Amino acid sequence: MRILLTGHQGYLGTVMAPVLSSAGHEVVGLDAGLFADCVLGEPPADPPGHRVDLRDVTAEHVAGVDAVIHLAALSNDPLGSLAPQLTYDINHHASVRLARLAKDAGVRRFLYASTCSVYGASGGGDSADLVTEDAPLRPVTPYAESKVRVEDDLHALAGDDFSPVFMRNATAFGYSPRLRADIVLNNLVGHALLSGEVLVLSDGTPWRPLVHAADIARAFAAALTAPREAVHDRAFNIGSETNNVTVAEIAAQVAEAVSGAKVVITGETGADPRSYRVDFSRFRAAIPGFDCEWTVQRGALELADAYRKHGLTREGFEQRFTRLAVLRAASGAGTVDDTLRWRR
Repeated sequence: MRILLTGHQGYLGTVMAPVLSSAGHEVVGLDAGLFADCVLGEPPADPPGHRVDLRDVTAEHVAGVDAVIHLAALSNDPLGSLAPQLTYDINHHASVRLARLAKDAGVRRFLYASTCSVYGASGGGDSADLVTEDAPLRPVTPYAESKVRVEDDLHALAGDDFSPVFMRNATAFGYSPRLRADIVLNNLVGHALLSGEVLVLSDGTPWRPLVHAADIARAFAAALTAPREAVHDRAFNIGSETNNVTVAEIAAQVAEAVSGAKVVITGETGADPRSYRVDFSRFRAAIPGFDCEWTVQRGALELADAYRKHGLTREGFEQRFTRLAVLRAASGAGTVDDTLRWRR
């Protein structure tokens, strides 16, 4: 199968591309390259690809493609809050335009990287109920809102010859050659190693569903070849109930992984309204035999080992592997313009 993988030079795409290739697929990447140099360790071997902004995709980029895996996006809440209109332009409008081009080109399956953040303030943290895919969507950030809008618009495009699938990933963690240090477990492990403290700015009570980047890659690979009736126009939470944990519990796991580190919960940002525990059983039912392999504890140990092995520095942790800092530096240097496009 010939796969167009958008965001192939990102945190998740760098892990996913070799998983797809190993499964026998021909992978073609598409990425603006904004974070291509955010490498910790050996430089990854990327598949052939197009260096193009998502907003500038044309019909030729989807010609001859059997399926699209769409990961590319402004990828977290601080970025979305910094430039909400850009978030909607890239994450929403450009994503739907890509899907329309793909449908017109005869692409039959479109796997969309959505997020469990769409549940926002839906609850599930203080009750015994886990949030299912049928729960109300109550996004609290431009990033999550853009994901909801794309899901709605892709649903409208679904038909006999075009199957969108909405993969609502839990919060990712784990080592990738293109690292992100601005997601919760990756951040806490880095801070613990560099400072000796597992620093939690919230009160530690919010629940978070977590999932390893490698398990996300395996889930997408499975959904790619699943029978149409199992996945067509359906939303799936991607993760494991085992990894529904509070931020305080995450911090405790990090302290175990980084010997000598102490947990410091400042509470300065207060309670986060985004608190929810998630039910992941629908995807397991649709894909018999699938289950996540990585726990938070194992991921914390993996990250600590990788950070030590590859010499993570404070500068890298705070600047090179933090998305907002990378974009601010590029803007300050004049290499990207106000719309986050490369200057010619």
